[in-house]
Amino acid sequence: MPASNNSWPEPVPSKAGELHQLLRIGDREWHQLKNNRKRRSAELLASALVQLVNQGDPEDVEQLTEQALGWIRGELKDPGCPRH
Repeated sequence: MPASNNSWPEPVPSKAGELHQLLRIGDREWHQLKNNRKRRSAELLASALVQLVNQGDPEDVEQLTEQALGWIRGELKDPGCPRH
Protein backbone atom coordinates (compact mmCIF):
# COMPACT_ATOMS: atom_id res chain seq x y z
CA MET A 1 0.00 0.00 0.00
CA PRO A 2 1.54 3.38 -0.98
CA ALA A 3 2.25 5.94 1.71
CA SER A 4 -0.37 8.63 1.99
CA ASN A 5 0.28 12.30 1.30
CA ASN A 6 -0.15 12.73 5.05
CA SER A 7 3.25 11.13 5.65
CA TRP A 8 4.76 14.49 4.67
CA PRO A 9 4.44 17.57 6.85
CA GLU A 10 1.45 19.57 5.63
CA PRO A 11 3.25 22.26 3.62
CA VAL A 12 5.65 19.88 1.81
CA PRO A 13 3.59 19.10 -1.32
CA SER A 14 2.73 22.76 -1.94
CA LYS A 15 6.28 23.94 -1.15
CA ALA A 16 7.71 21.32 -3.53
CA GLY A 17 5.33 22.61 -6.21
CA GLU A 18 6.40 26.20 -5.53
CA LEU A 19 10.05 25.22 -5.81
CA HIS A 20 9.38 23.49 -9.12
CA GLN A 21 7.61 26.59 -10.45
CA LEU A 22 10.57 28.77 -9.45
CA LEU A 23 13.07 26.44 -11.16
CA ARG A 24 10.97 25.74 -14.25
CA ILE A 25 12.41 27.03 -17.50
CA GLY A 26 9.59 28.82 -19.29
CA ASP A 27 9.10 29.51 -22.98
CA ARG A 28 10.49 33.04 -22.73
CA GLU A 29 13.77 31.95 -21.18
CA TRP A 30 14.19 28.63 -22.97
CA HIS A 31 16.79 29.75 -25.52
CA GLN A 32 18.84 31.49 -22.86
CA LEU A 33 18.85 28.58 -20.39
CA LYS A 34 18.43 25.45 -22.52
CA ASN A 35 22.11 24.51 -22.23
CA ASN A 36 22.54 25.49 -18.57
CA ARG A 37 23.25 22.08 -17.04
CA LYS A 38 22.64 23.17 -13.46
CA ARG A 39 19.33 24.80 -14.29
CA ARG A 40 18.12 21.85 -16.37
CA SER A 41 19.08 19.33 -13.69
CA ALA A 42 17.53 21.42 -10.88
CA GLU A 43 14.27 21.69 -12.82
CA LEU A 44 14.19 17.92 -13.33
CA LEU A 45 15.06 17.14 -9.71
CA ALA A 46 12.34 19.49 -8.49
CA SER A 47 9.89 17.74 -10.81
CA ALA A 48 10.96 14.37 -9.40
CA LEU A 49 10.45 15.72 -5.88
CA VAL A 50 6.93 16.89 -6.73
CA GLN A 51 6.14 13.44 -8.12
CA LEU A 52 7.60 11.75 -5.05
CA VAL A 53 5.69 13.75 -2.43
CA ASN A 54 2.44 13.52 -4.42
CA GLN A 55 2.53 9.74 -4.79
CA GLY A 56 3.63 9.83 -8.40
CA ASP A 57 4.71 6.76 -10.28
CA PRO A 58 8.10 5.60 -8.91
CA GLU A 59 9.26 4.94 -12.48
CA ASP A 60 8.57 8.58 -13.38
CA VAL A 61 10.53 9.74 -10.32
CA GLU A 62 13.42 7.49 -11.32
CA GLN A 63 13.39 8.63 -14.97
CA LEU A 64 13.36 12.31 -14.00
CA THR A 65 16.22 11.71 -11.56
CA GLU A 66 18.25 9.79 -14.15
CA GLN A 67 17.71 12.55 -16.71
CA ALA A 68 18.84 15.14 -14.14
CA LEU A 69 21.96 13.07 -13.47
CA GLY A 70 22.65 12.98 -17.21
CA TRP A 71 22.63 16.79 -17.28
CA ILE A 72 24.81 17.00 -14.16
CA ARG A 73 27.36 14.60 -15.66
CA GLY A 74 27.33 16.44 -18.98
CA GLU A 75 26.01 13.38 -20.81
CA LEU A 76 22.91 15.20 -22.08
CA LYS A 77 22.75 18.25 -24.27
CA ASP A 78 19.86 20.12 -25.80
CA PRO A 79 19.23 18.77 -29.33
CA GLY A 80 18.29 22.22 -30.60
CA CYS A 81 15.05 23.69 -31.74
CA PRO A 82 13.64 22.01 -34.89
CA ARG A 83 11.96 25.27 -35.95
CA HIS A 84 15.26 27.12 -36.48
